[in-house]
Amino acid sequence: MRIFLTGATGYIGGSLAVRLVEAGHQVRGLTRSASSGAGLTRLGIDPVAGSLDDAAVLAREARAADAVVNAADSDHAGAASVLAEALAGSGKALLHTSGSSIVGEAAGGERRDEVYTEADLAEGGPWRPAQDKAPRVAIDRGVLAAARDGVRSVVLCNSLIYGTGRALRADSVQIPRLVATARRTGVARHIGRGENIWSHVHLDDVTDLYLRALADAAPGSFHFVENGESDFRAITVAIAEALGLPAPEPIGVDAAIEEWGYEPAVYALGSNSRVRGAAPRADLDWQPAHASVTDWIKENVRPEQGS
Repeated sequence: MRIFLTGATGYIGGSLAVRLVEAGHQVRGLTRSASSGAGLTRLGIDPVAGSLDDAAVLAREARAADAVVNAADSDHAGAASVLAEALAGSGKALLHTSGSSIVGEAAGGERRDEVYTEADLAEGGPWRPAQDKAPRVAIDRGVLAAARDGVRSVVLCNSLIYGTGRALRADSVQIPRLVATARRTGVARHIGRGENIWSHVHLDDVTDLYLRALADAAPGSFHFVENGESDFRAITVAIAEALGLPAPEPIGVDAAIEEWGYEPAVYALGSNSRVRGAAPRADLDWQPAHASVTDWIKENVRPEQGS
């Protein structure tokens, strides 16, 4: 297939692009810079100059493609809308990337026991997102609604992703932030007591699911992408051990916001995001192979920079 991919220079999108090329697909990847475009070319990906704000470019590439994957910015409503409108009536696949922080709340490192499945988030049900996450949920639901307009629209809602990227960007978001702070300060930090829990998934299992969804996912389907969970105390203990540092220490929310910014401190690192991906296992026969983020940290994080 000819596949148009946003986020081709990023962590998820780049790794997926490599997998798609290996599977024999022609991949056209959106990029904002000539240098990144050259990097994509070396990976066998055809660069497309533009950004998520270039509606004409997005629409043109979407109409010319056999399928579209939006793996760039989960919060860019305009791009998601343009892609869905361009594919209306085509029956083509549109895979949209979301993130499971949509079920998070400002927990400050405290544990919450709520666990969510795809059915819990169905539109019309009792669940409501935190105010900060309502815009992303609206984007997800807008993509799913495109199924009524003849688009095979699918939302893949990723949990905490770990693993080394295979393209231009090697690092994910959450774990590398914690590692960078630990390396710089000599102390691994968790927010508050670090008892907050996130579901997680290995990057290789993520890209495997995207390929399965491209081939077989039903129109209007929503999939949590997860295989296991861990609290952040255990994650920072693993980081400290891998870096040869003393036991991790707490950091308050305000200090965490200064260190990492509001969204990372409050949601990505301080909230709970406990989800169960029943849909991809039942509907796409997804069988993830990796189950432990702490094992991965101990095996792959090293004291020297760049690990």
